[in-house]
Amino acid sequence: MILDTILYNDVTLRDLLLVLVILLVFAFIAKVITLNLKKSLIDKMRKSELELLLKIVNYGILLLAVIVSFPMLSIDLSGLLVAGGFGALVIGFASQSVVTNLVSGLFLIIERPVKIGDQVNIGGVEGYVEDIRVLSTIMRGYDGVYVRVPNEKVFTSTILNYVADVARIFEYKIGIAYGSDAEKALNIVRGVIEAHPIALKYPAPVVFVDELGDSSVNIVARIWAPSIEWFSVRSELLLQIKQALDKGGIEIPFPQRVIWFGERETRNAPEG
Repeated sequence: MILDTILYNDVTLRDLLLVLVILLVFAFIAKVITLNLKKSLIDKMRKSELELLLKIVNYGILLLAVIVSFPMLSIDLSGLLVAGGFGALVIGFASQSVVTNLVSGLFLIIERPVKIGDQVNIGGVEGYVEDIRVLSTIMRGYDGVYVRVPNEKVFTSTILNYVADVARIFEYKIGIAYGSDAEKALNIVRGVIEAHPIALKYPAPVVFVDELGDSSVNIVARIWAPSIEWFSVRSELLLQIKQALDKGGIEIPFPQRVIWFGERETRNAPEG
């Protein structure tokens, strides 16, 4: 039979055709995998980085097909495997961090715990996410400093994403004098918050007397704001509340102590 024709050594025409079939199957698998990867990552990675990744995956699968085919062609891999194994060991140690960052980058791109433009804290590094690359994440600190964070650190660190949710809460603790009208102060604070155009009505803000302190009656205000406007709303409201309390005749006292000498009472000067 013609398929049993020996071409060299023990390799027949059937073996050669089988090798071709294996190569075609692996090429088809590589095509399917790279197409699916491209669809999944096309809007999550730079074009140049995506093309590099697709080439690595494609050539890796084809290389595996060639290695699988070698025994069918009577090619002895023992010497090649020993040399290749030693070389792979050396390269593996040398590129361990690169591979780790690459794999971590792929997981970050798929999971997307952070996005470009997010305000985050990654392992103590705070700022804006400028770019998410295959090996590293680029951030710009609040002071404008460029920061490159290896993806391994990003993947394994605790990530605080300040804008992942649409709203964030902040809190003020406001001390008023014991001689001031607490109910009036509560109404003033509520009125200022309700009048602010960006402070959220739902979840509703909460204003209440929290404790009777040493020098003041302490009022707590908890307010929700859109995450992207959180800092500006927090800053604006604090000033507006202070001005409104002053206008309403509500005193914000200095810390003070009462000292007793026998039966005489002496009030020291305000601290600060």
